[in-house]
Amino acid sequence: MKTIAFFNNKGGVGKTSLVYHLAWMFADQGIPVLAADLDPQANLTSMFLDEERLESLWPDDDEHSSTVYGAVRPILRGLGDVAVPPVEWIAKDLGLLPGDLGLSSFEDKLSDAWPRCHNSDEASFRSMTALFRLMEQMANGWARLVLIDVGPNLGAINRAALIAADRVCLPLAPDLYSLQGLKNLGPTLARWRSTWSSLKEKAPKGLSLPSGNMDPCGYVVMQHSMRDSRPVKAYSRWMDKIPPVYRTHIRAQPLLDPMPKVADDPNCLAQLKHYRSLMPLAMEAHKPMFELKPADGAIGAHVEAVRQCRADFLRLATAIAASVGISMENSPA
Repeated sequence: MKTIAFFNNKGGVGKTSLVYHLAWMFADQGIPVLAADLDPQANLTSMFLDEERLESLWPDDDEHSSTVYGAVRPILRGLGDVAVPPVEWIAKDLGLLPGDLGLSSFEDKLSDAWPRCHNSDEASFRSMTALFRLMEQMANGWARLVLIDVGPNLGAINRAALIAADRVCLPLAPDLYSLQGLKNLGPTLARWRSTWSSLKEKAPKGLSLPSGNMDPCGYVVMQHSMRDSRPVKAYSRWMDKIPPVYRTHIRAQPLLDPMPKVADDPNCLAQLKHYRSLMPLAMEAHKPMFELKPADGAIGAHVEAVRQCRADFLRLATAIAASVGISMENSPA
């Protein structure tokens, strides 16, 4: 099982849509994948499931036994360990760990657990590793990849989610806010990585622990406007700033002379267009944009847009899979 978190502490960059489409693409290519919704806003879950199913997952009582909140509720109540829910099957090779707004109540527990791990407190280690162990058990025996969607903040839930990630992919918008987010995120990941490395030595024997590698695998530039196949000038100047900021603050590497542009930057996994005309159709049809058919309203110019969308996401999925040592060369087209 390889785990990849998609994270930016600046919201609104299209992160959840990216995870949704990549999960479908990996499954389509025969790579079994678990999509883990660890964002208390649960937007990824609402993209996968219709309202009727959401209502059954989130009943009026406080059990929510088939969601991530239900899974950690025994720890919250001090009555036990992780209660692993059944996989919510979306399609062949595609399962979901449903999110839940109730997960936000886990924040205080995790904030308290982190410093207590320094004292080798077993209950605190069980709290800190709960999300990792939950995904590990849900993926056991079938999933090769776990794609983790998290909220746009540097809080305790995201810290627990990110230490469970082998790699971290950063979706970015070409703007000042994303660049500032990179400058904040790099030192934070380095600090979490270093602290967890030392904490693992104090963990109780026999408890499954995440590696805490959080190794950045690259960035994806999202939703840039295009004109004549090039980003418009307002975005272009911000895009030119991404390679040096990413290299300095995320990779902690010296700058190159000259610095490559985004299109030539080896850290850039993809530049994805904003498929404005396709997304409403996809949401209505409850399927990824690259699976839209004429019956879904994808006619005329939409047909070529769907084809290009599929090609874009296939290239990105191939690059991300390669970053964790998974080949898609023999996967079905």
